[in-house]
Amino acid sequence: MRRTDKYRFYFILLVLVVLQFSARSWLGGDRVAPDFLLLALLIYTIRARPGPSAAAGFVVGLVRDALTPASFGAGALAHTLVGYLSSCSKAVFFAENLFVNGCVFFAGTWCRNVAVALASGKLKGGMLGWELLVWSPIQGLTTAVAGVLVLWLFGRHIAIRLSDA
Repeated sequence: MRRTDKYRFYFILLVLVVLQFSARSWLGGDRVAPDFLLLALLIYTIRARPGPSAAAGFVVGLVRDALTPASFGAGALAHTLVGYLSSCSKAVFFAENLFVNGCVFFAGTWCRNVAVALASGKLKGGMLGWELLVWSPIQGLTTAVAGVLVLWLFGRHIAIRLSDA
């Protein structure tokens, strides 16, 4: 990896964070728009070890919780778990395969939504079912599509090999 690749990687993560707060509202409601902040976390966890990934997930969760203080702590817990588990999953799966990364983005988004819904305690009964079976898979799909596009366009800049794509 070249020295400048590290800066490009962090620049791409910064662009995803900016997209979260600027362009996400134009892409649909909160339930269906891709979550660029979670996508930045998941792209980071592809390269990082589980410990730093969990710490990054905790920071991302605190940022998300600061924006929705009604369920403070649920996002931090969910993002920490997703960061740790997605980083551990690269030992089981091939991290350089584009399809597998798309599946990790989908599963990470869905698992985060499940953890937030259960930990916050705001959704019960039929609303919880709709959230877990309809809205979370839709958001997972849009986040996975956005993540695959980012990896396809910028994969060589963030030092993720996509030889099998």
